[in-house]
Amino acid sequence: MDKKSLIGLLLMGVLLIGYSIFTKPSKEVQERNQRVRDSITLVEAQKRLEAEQKKNQNDTLSQTAVAPTPEELSQKRVNELGAFAEASNGEEKFFYLENKKIRIKFTSKGGRPYSAELKDYKTFDGKPVILFDGETTHFNLQFFSQNKSIATQNLYFQPQTQETEQNAESGSKTLVMRLPAGEGDYIDYVYTLEPDSYKLGFNIRMQGMDQVFGKNTTMIDLDWAYDVRQQEKYRKGESQYATVQYKYYQDVVGKLGLSNEKKSLTENLTTKVEWIGFKQLFFSTVLMADTYMTSVRITSTTPAEDAKYIKTFSAEISLPFEGKTQEDIGLTFYFVPNHYKTLKAEGHELTNLVDLGWKFISWINKWFVINIFHWLEGVIGNYGIIIIILTIFFKLLVFPLSYKSFLSGARMKVLKPQIDEINKKFGADKAMEKQQATMALYKKAGVNPLGGCLPALLQMPIWIALFRFFPSSIELRQQSFLWAHDLSTYDSIFNLPFVIPGYGDHVSLFTLLMALSMLVTTKMQMDQTQTAQPVPGMKVMMYMMPVMMLVWFNSYAAGLSVYYFFSNVISYLQQIVIKRSINEEKILNKLKENQKKIVKKSKFQERLELMAKERGVQKR
Repeated sequence: MDKKSLIGLLLMGVLLIGYSIFTKPSKEVQERNQRVRDSITLVEAQKRLEAEQKKNQNDTLSQTAVAPTPEELSQKRVNELGAFAEASNGEEKFFYLENKKIRIKFTSKGGRPYSAELKDYKTFDGKPVILFDGETTHFNLQFFSQNKSIATQNLYFQPQTQETEQNAESGSKTLVMRLPAGEGDYIDYVYTLEPDSYKLGFNIRMQGMDQVFGKNTTMIDLDWAYDVRQQEKYRKGESQYATVQYKYYQDVVGKLGLSNEKKSLTENLTTKVEWIGFKQLFFSTVLMADTYMTSVRITSTTPAEDAKYIKTFSAEISLPFEGKTQEDIGLTFYFVPNHYKTLKAEGHELTNLVDLGWKFISWINKWFVINIFHWLEGVIGNYGIIIIILTIFFKLLVFPLSYKSFLSGARMKVLKPQIDEINKKFGADKAMEKQQATMALYKKAGVNPLGGCLPALLQMPIWIALFRFFPSSIELRQQSFLWAHDLSTYDSIFNLPFVIPGYGDHVSLFTLLMALSMLVTTKMQMDQTQTAQPVPGMKVMMYMMPVMMLVWFNSYAAGLSVYYFFSNVISYLQQIVIKRSINEEKILNKLKENQKKIVKKSKFQERLELMAKERGVQKR
């Protein structure tokens, strides 16, 4: 800082000090200002005191106010609920129906199922499998009565039994929950459970509702919803399979999308519907009408990843009402495992709750995979061994195709020297002539360049079918094999302290073995089918495929990786056997003999030659 700047700053400081001294209020002014401030503080304190006293007086008055009489409360309930006023006051009680398979808990508040337990199954951490439970469920009959909106969820039903627990193991049991609506009029929820069954009969029995409901009532609304509990170890995979399914009356089965990205999916079913199913990965709750539901609105909502529940399902259902003095609406609940044979025995196309893939491949699972599984269940107790036997069965089934594919590769390999000569004869500027000469060689030798691809394509339906079967097969659920504790989910030999995007936070050994075995078989196939005209980038793609599979399958069902691992091992052994049984010299002699034969040109080859001649004329 220079001398002039320093002098300027000092002068500014002197001016500021002088100004503050000159403008400082006198002692009398300071005392007067202090008295004003003290007066303001005193007034504010007085106001706070008065407000507190007023509040205390109001509290005292409210405490000494006269409480409404029972008659006044009763009249208030009548004004709000009309004929259902009596049901607005009560005590919540719980009742149970059970057999060997299921245990259903009911509450008198709303008269609804409160929870449903499947007794033969446990969650991944050893707890009972409960499909829904507690206040996270919603089951509400809604209608208008005497111009008043009635919601049964908030009303107290009167159980028509003193037994709080009924066991249906030796015979059917019935629980009746009654909602009174005046003298002799009521709505009954009649629940019936049969022995050894996943079905719960549900009949809405209405007495005198033609006088209680609105005169123009043709339907009543049923709202049904619950939060889906996590049952399996892999939350994301379980959530992806959880959805709402439905069957149109005398028509096809449909479902909401399975995308886990969208937070909420909604669909309006405007035509008649036979049943609605809240489907999880391995378990489902289905509500089926004896006749039909007139229209339905279904919704599936996906919460945040750290939420307690994996999905929230809801259905707004319209039930037909004919306006009779005595009228029943017949429904049925199914609390079922997604087991194909079990669902098939129930009928009504409930087997669609098991994800077996698209129609053009699902027949492989229905007619072969499931039947083989169930047949082997009675002979072999270990599902890992069953998967290996299933692998051997399919490898033997497609062995003729594998043999043809390998033989085609051997022929292509034998022709490699002749193809090299063609490549030397025609340069890069004569691609058309090169292609024409190559096709002519294949034609004379009797070799189909697609002979190795076609058998592989024919095996793809089996590959896809098993890809869909293993992750959704309840047969594999909690079945162990070697180090895998549950073949229906991933096996983990090491948990990572971090998450690798796309891969996960664990290492699946069966997936690792599958990828390594795939790499070995790929190398063997590339060596067998190498030609002088490799497709650009094909070799890199073939070797990248095992790496991609390692990433994709790390969180998939271990049963699927077991199948593909042993499939690769068997393929490797088959290739060794086939390779030793094929005489390449004999194949070469056969191809040379074929080349001596006069082969009629195909129309495709004639077009290629014509295009080559035209191209040559244009260049000249």
